[in-house]
Amino acid sequence: MLKIKLVNNHNLQVADRLLSLQHECLPYDKPYNTLSGYWWIATTADNVDCGFGGLVNSVRWSDCGYLCRAGVVPNSRGRGLQKKLIRVRVNKAKALGWNWLVTDTHDNPASANSLIACGFKMFEPSSPWGARGTLYWRKKL
Repeated sequence: MLKIKLVNNHNLQVADRLLSLQHECLPYDKPYNTLSGYWWIATTADNVDCGFGGLVNSVRWSDCGYLCRAGVVPNSRGRGLQKKLIRVRVNKAKALGWNWLVTDTHDNPASANSLIACGFKMFEPSSPWGARGTLYWRKKL
């Protein structure tokens, strides 16, 4: 049984663990700053960290959140954990009163498929923020 827990990202040990998970799950990406927003860590039944996800306020729109980063450790992939991490962040965004969620993917069909399964649609922002080839996603809450 997997558990997903909202964590205190201002605790230095938790912040270090989030950084470690980013390196383990996304070794080629620049780590995202975990000191702002809301962060979750997923654990296995035997209390081993197996994934994480973050949610921050959009810097572009006031009624919008941004799914800033998520990852699942390699040996826990393919079990729907990414979708569960999306859903807990969608629920938090709704609780915060936001009207939209946005995010982006780049060369990551598994994440794109998880977003589609959770009701996200592709869109073209007027001012793209990612590298060439980035796909942009949004969901009306």
